[in-house]
Amino acid sequence: MDADVAIVGVGTMGSMAAWQLAKAGISVIGFEQFGIGNDRTAAGGESRLFRTAYMEGKEYVPLLFEAKNLWRELEAETDRELLTLNGGLTIGDPDTDVMQSLLKSIHEFELDHEILQGKEATERFPQHRLFSEEIMVLDKNAGFLRPELAVVSAIERAESLGADIKRYTTVQGVYPGKNGVTIVANDKEFHFGKVLITTGAWTWKLLPRLRDQLIARRLVLTWFAPKNVEEFQPDKFPVFARMRKGYRLTGAPTLDGTMVKASNTKNPDTVPEPDNLNRDVSIEELQEVGEAVEKLLPGLTPNPVRASVYMDAYTEDDHSIVGTLPGMDNTFLISGFSGHGFKMSPVIGKIAADLITEGETKHSIGHLDPYRYANA
Repeated sequence: MDADVAIVGVGTMGSMAAWQLAKAGISVIGFEQFGIGNDRTAAGGESRLFRTAYMEGKEYVPLLFEAKNLWRELEAETDRELLTLNGGLTIGDPDTDVMQSLLKSIHEFELDHEILQGKEATERFPQHRLFSEEIMVLDKNAGFLRPELAVVSAIERAESLGADIKRYTTVQGVYPGKNGVTIVANDKEFHFGKVLITTGAWTWKLLPRLRDQLIARRLVLTWFAPKNVEEFQPDKFPVFARMRKGYRLTGAPTLDGTMVKASNTKNPDTVPEPDNLNRDVSIEELQEVGEAVEKLLPGLTPNPVRASVYMDAYTEDDHSIVGTLPGMDNTFLISGFSGHGFKMSPVIGKIAADLITEGETKHSIGHLDPYRYANA
């Protein structure tokens, strides 16, 4: 065998799995069709939000706290700052389903938070225009991550622990069997005991049976010039998610001292072929997010000064797939994080390493079970 484990795709999740497997003393070869920390899929855009008060479901909260610990561990091992906790605001009508889900996660796990409304909210965070029916929920264990640097750091650490990462190497086929897995990459055969597939938006191209379950979607991220940049520094402007009517506006403070990230991430378009991602941003898309910013963040000039396009794999229920694949021996899949996976990537990498080496994990991941798609 060439190694104990192959990882196909060493972006967000693959990099963290490589780090954890190498740390456990497992021989690993990772295959990446692009460079490490590339901007072709879900890990670009300068920042990603970290939140623990979680509108996507309270079952994620324990995973997020473990992820926070592992982010700190990776920082310590690489001597790099990857996670900045400057707080996080979720703003919306408290009677909506997403806000109710957020509040349930707070109350069940007794999360450190504040609920602000009316004059108190607008005086504390005047950057946001608050409407009478809305509240602000401040998550004190929230902030932002540096995605490109995080992926690079995890891979450099994995390599220092013995992992072999093959950059610019395209996997053409994965052929599992009872005695191991054969992989063909750049027209060469490799043999492994097990394989972990972490290919994001490209997953269905290796696993056509999941084409209808894992849908690639196009994410447009935008940045705006602040009228007063001091109001949008990290110590004054927490990361945020804002739900209002046709918008799901998310963003982060200025990290370069010139631009503030604010993006409309509601209902992203599908990407029929990930190799042909449309990276152009239309005038209509720019106008739509500009209108949202004008209404909700009056301290920003409402014309995007920067726009970038990324993509992620989405599932129908917005919960990812983590575990072994039915009918495919020695094959593990991590995919379908539906636009909210980066923050938890270190714990997902640890879970993958546990499943591969021990056959089980201490973490509760029933909601991510691949067998919900057993008939695919």
